[in-house]
Amino acid sequence: MKGRSIVSKAGLLLMCGLLTAVVVSAASFPAVALGGLVAKAGAETFAAMPSTIVEQSAPQVTRIFAGDGKTQIAVLYDEFRSDVPISQISPNMQNAIVAAEDHKFYEHNGVDVKGIARAFVNNSQGGSQQGASTLTMQYVRMAQAYGAKTPQEAIDATKNSPERKIAEMKYALQVEKDLNKKEILRRYLNLAPYGNGAYGIYAGSQVYFKKSPKNLTIAEAALLAGMVKAPSGFDPTTKTGYPQALERRNYVIDNMVGLGQITKAEGENAKKTKLARTANRPGNGCTSVAVNNWGFFCDYVFRWWMEQKDFGANAYERERQLKTGGYTIVTSLDLKAQKAARKEITRKIDDNEKNAVLIAGVEPGTGHVKTLAANRKFKLDDGTNPKSSNPQARRAGARATYPNTTNPIITGGGDINGYQAGSVFKMFTMVAALENGLELDHQITSGSTYRSSYPVAADSPAACPGTTLYCPSNASPNEKGTFNMWTGFGKSVNTYFVPLQEQVGAEKVVDVAKRFGMQFRSQEERDLVDTTEAAHNFGAFTLGVTTSTPLDIANAYATLAGDGKFCSPTPIKQITAADGSKLKTGQPSCKQVTTPDVARKALDAARCPVGDRAQLGNCAGATEPNAHRTIDHPVFGKTGTTDADKTASLVVGSRSLVVAGYMVNPDWANHTDRMPHGIVNPVVYRTLADYMEGAEYQEFKKPGE
Repeated sequence: MKGRSIVSKAGLLLMCGLLTAVVVSAASFPAVALGGLVAKAGAETFAAMPSTIVEQSAPQVTRIFAGDGKTQIAVLYDEFRSDVPISQISPNMQNAIVAAEDHKFYEHNGVDVKGIARAFVNNSQGGSQQGASTLTMQYVRMAQAYGAKTPQEAIDATKNSPERKIAEMKYALQVEKDLNKKEILRRYLNLAPYGNGAYGIYAGSQVYFKKSPKNLTIAEAALLAGMVKAPSGFDPTTKTGYPQALERRNYVIDNMVGLGQITKAEGENAKKTKLARTANRPGNGCTSVAVNNWGFFCDYVFRWWMEQKDFGANAYERERQLKTGGYTIVTSLDLKAQKAARKEITRKIDDNEKNAVLIAGVEPGTGHVKTLAANRKFKLDDGTNPKSSNPQARRAGARATYPNTTNPIITGGGDINGYQAGSVFKMFTMVAALENGLELDHQITSGSTYRSSYPVAADSPAACPGTTLYCPSNASPNEKGTFNMWTGFGKSVNTYFVPLQEQVGAEKVVDVAKRFGMQFRSQEERDLVDTTEAAHNFGAFTLGVTTSTPLDIANAYATLAGDGKFCSPTPIKQITAADGSKLKTGQPSCKQVTTPDVARKALDAARCPVGDRAQLGNCAGATEPNAHRTIDHPVFGKTGTTDADKTASLVVGSRSLVVAGYMVNPDWANHTDRMPHGIVNPVVYRTLADYMEGAEYQEFKKPGE
């Protein structure tokens, strides 16, 4: 063993000499041939290495803000890191890292040759291990690791080997030629790990001291600088790490005094500073949103991002881009609208109720989603959720979505297809009729039940007795007579709209719904509407028997207020990349899907259900007259109810915001509860009333204006 040790030390000594010679040769006169075969081989290997490292930006935190551009909603990241310029890093921190890691940083050219020799002698004689890597060499190592394209490249960039050390030295020499000392220091401090999920000096300052790195004191800077060497070992938040962190911090402070960076008195005062024992790990993702009712909106932003091909070819690439790209995302979330929605929900229903009130608000003309709210907390089920009300799901052990859920119950997505919304779909029939030459005063006389020509199964409860024909009825047997679009829509007369759909063609009504943004998320529903023949026979379509979400309906009605211009719903106002460039992705994407005159005519009839006055005709009734009384601005909208009141819905809009609300059981569509309009309707119209308070009075445009 002793002989083997002597040989090993001799080899290390030879390598040390080679490294030193190579560095001196490369730095002073690269063309000089080194004596000896081993030295010659080493020089040739050294010369063959590339001089420039492949750099790649380290992962950066993406920040999501509300529409004011100031209120932070959430941060998303793989590594909590946010680069800052050297001007935003305290001189104390700049001095401390030199005192901790590289006393001759401002003197060497990237490689400390004497330090390498000294470290070799010390290490080979069994002393405490010394690394001899300069700050520049350490920066090279970190930069190579972040620039690695494969796991093996990352391992090679950090493994302890003579080959890696030689490469580091050559790269360091080149870095010192390309960058000044302050830039090297900036890059180093922004890359270095500080433990407890903190990467880079901004994160370290936040996690341990909740402050900007420009405000770090001597004691704080010394602690962070001391941790870089071994973040886990010098972790002040652990029982074993605390004394080591304290000793290491004081060691750095003494070095700062010895280097003349601070006075002895400043050093002694700094060492008296009590060492923090806690870390403020930052929240990550939408479940960590501080104001819980913003979580559903945050999740909508995330899901929207994941659908954008601009951010990657697949889900993995898009999520990686979001969590590492350092984007600043200013969303369309309107804090006033969101506060109003949540307040009105809370007034009418508790978060612990199994039935849910779901609210979505959209701005006409842009598609900007302004609010998403529900009587739910956006968080993972922590075991407090009861068993599902759906018997089948309950038998399988599934839990309900209240009070906690991360399901997209407001916007749809994943396995959430939506909910039947009822008569709000009649608007699509009215638009189709107007597009095909019928006018708002088009009259149909019908009874409380209508025998249609649409086929249904003989055993369907909707079939006319003894036939296979669809036979819809009105909510009340007394609801019969002659109606036009104003009165038929205002009173939500089924026996007006089913024959109106027959006259126009159900396939044309379905086409309007598609143009206005209806999704048909399930394959079963797509089979009913994807062919002209299937859609033509879909008699119940006008009564809202397919699924939708509050966001779908809010945006569809916003298309009327936008003069027939459909805008894809977007939660984005502006996305700014880490380099400061503005992205076009997420900006309003709109197209004209019906004429302005058709949209204005349909909107005029849609003023009737919510108690406003039509400009072009007479309403003669409303299903929710309190909406206009409460909002006290020109409004339009529609109520909706499904069979057996399993869903209750209302949509109400002005020229600046359209709000839709559903009351549903998100866990079981075939439940037995009756959903009262007395809960969901006030939530919807009061949300809009709160939002419109103090707003300018804006009348809707008439056709031809």
